[in-house]
Amino acid sequence: MINRRHIRVKVMQSVYAMQQSHSDDLVKEEKFLKHSIQKMYDLYVLNLQLLVEVQKLARKRIELSKKKILATKEELNPNTKFIDNKLLNSLNESVSLEGYVELNKLNYWDLDDEYVKILLDELQKSDIYKKYMDTVEDSYNVDKAFVIDFFRDIVAPNEKLADYFEDKMISWVDDIPFVNTWILKSLNKQKANKPFILGSLYKDNDDKVFVSDLFTKTMLHQHKYEEDIKEKTPNWEADRIADIDMIIIKMAITEFLHFPSIPSRVTINEYIELAKDYSTNKSGYFINGVLDKLAKDYLSSNKMVKIGRGLL
Repeated sequence: MINRRHIRVKVMQSVYAMQQSHSDDLVKEEKFLKHSIQKMYDLYVLNLQLLVEVQKLARKRIELSKKKILATKEELNPNTKFIDNKLLNSLNESVSLEGYVELNKLNYWDLDDEYVKILLDELQKSDIYKKYMDTVEDSYNVDKAFVIDFFRDIVAPNEKLADYFEDKMISWVDDIPFVNTWILKSLNKQKANKPFILGSLYKDNDDKVFVSDLFTKTMLHQHKYEEDIKEKTPNWEADRIADIDMIIIKMAITEFLHFPSIPSRVTINEYIELAKDYSTNKSGYFINGVLDKLAKDYLSSNKMVKIGRGLL
């Protein structure tokens, strides 16, 4: 499921896009933000489905080899450890996974099956595959460990696949690392003899509401924050502050003033990390200093009210 940090990333990107396009259609932009997050779930499903399709192709190749007129002994009696993999079979038999693919018409691997072939070929040449196929032990844990290694070491780092996803939807570039981690967590949690069930996109309704509230409140109140920011950055003109830094500060102020259940220190830490990933090397220090001063001022003037113990 999507976490609060990645929600903040998606909101930051939407605020930036709205500012750069000079759009004033808040409803349209919020709708696109939610669409972008939903498409991230599609990316998650597509990667899981890709694992299934690689196994299906391996099974198809084995069946075709058996039908050769001059089939070898190995082709007639192949090692079926991969096509019998218990975790992959649970993905293949997953009603929720298949249902989501059909409902949302995610027929990518039917149309672009060359990526399935690329991954199977790369897998079968790897030491991961050879070691797994030579393993005598037949257990769910061995099968699961192999699938995790396959995804982590072969699927996730594949540059051709990453380029393909980027061509399909530009926002997926930033989503890929998060989705890859999400998939590994999902595979790790899967238990033997349990059906694979797709998890929820959001942890709960609070997180779903957080997306809309953080975006709309930041956009609606951002101009009010500029005077406060100016006071805390006397040596900086507004146009000298990087666009992303300014957006990050404004989003943090929104959390200070409009999200009483989020501790101010959590907000500061989260946006420092965002700055490290998406802005300049020095942005983290700059944003930390500005937000720390603002938080103290808002607290002393009772503008910032946090509910609960230890929330300051």
